[in-house]
Amino acid sequence: MVISGPCSAETREQVLETARGLSDVGIDYFRAGIWKPRTRPGDFEGIGDIGISWMCEVRETYGLKIATEVAKAEHVELALKNKFDMIWIGARSTVNPFTVQEIAECLQGTGIKVMVKNPVNPDLKLWIGAIERILKAGITDVSAIHRGFSVYEKTRYRNDPNWQIPIDLKQELPDIPLMCDPSHIGGRAHLLLPLAQKAMDLNYDGLMIESHVNPTLAWTDAKQQITPQELKQLLQSLTIRNRAEIDEDAMIAFREQLTLTDESLIQLLKNRMRISEQIGKFKKDKNHVILQSNRWEEALRKNVMKASSEGIPEEFVTQLFKLIHQDSIRIQSEILSQNEND
Repeated sequence: MVISGPCSAETREQVLETARGLSDVGIDYFRAGIWKPRTRPGDFEGIGDIGISWMCEVRETYGLKIATEVAKAEHVELALKNKFDMIWIGARSTVNPFTVQEIAECLQGTGIKVMVKNPVNPDLKLWIGAIERILKAGITDVSAIHRGFSVYEKTRYRNDPNWQIPIDLKQELPDIPLMCDPSHIGGRAHLLLPLAQKAMDLNYDGLMIESHVNPTLAWTDAKQQITPQELKQLLQSLTIRNRAEIDEDAMIAFREQLTLTDESLIQLLKNRMRISEQIGKFKKDKNHVILQSNRWEEALRKNVMKASSEGIPEEFVTQLFKLIHQDSIRIQSEILSQNEND
């Protein structure tokens, strides 16, 4: 499934021109933000209710199903009144159970399709909880949208994909279709194709990609939007792989190798934790502080350089060693605080 359209509905001409271009692409839903929750007041917060008539005109003129984001009961009521085919709950709303519950109660007894974006912060329980609230309202056609997560340390992405969280979501809710929003993950047009391909390789059920008739003039998120023609080229460039059940017999040897390697990793981590315990006891005896920033930064730099020379991605190694270091700090802290607890 492909959902596309501008980040924001700006003018009637912009909406209709974008829809005209997308009608030749073969998308399943035309999307546009009418009400836009923004970080700071004074930013463009959506064209408002007038955009509804433009969306309805898109459906009448080009036969496209229409979708928009809702953030409160009033939005839901207007979307239902104007027979929108789909609505979605944005990341800023998913993070607030009160908001999701208000929307869920307004949806009670309707048959509209609802999609739930992951919360801004990397919290699987919040995401699942929001989906469950919509399901409990009697909505049977519910999907999840992975749009990435905010992190303290910025990466090359606008929002860190953190692919493990949507994988975990799929394990918890296997019957819920999973969509990917590479526009909000990447934040820049040139990242859309590799992100979309990654989603397809991970067996996602579809894509939500922002498209604008003239991205350079977009009022919001100009860098991450592409033209309808560029979207068509992107979709044609995707490799859609075989989704049939894999031949497990052919995978046995690979899985055995992975198992042995994982067991070795676990043993190595166990040994490293023991060393951290010994360091903690030494620092306690010497009444020494735990963190030595210069030493840690130098060790991290050397490890990243070594791993990079072996073809291991720098970002992965950095995150891995930060997690290991974080646990080492925990172990040493517990040792240093033992007397205080006694």
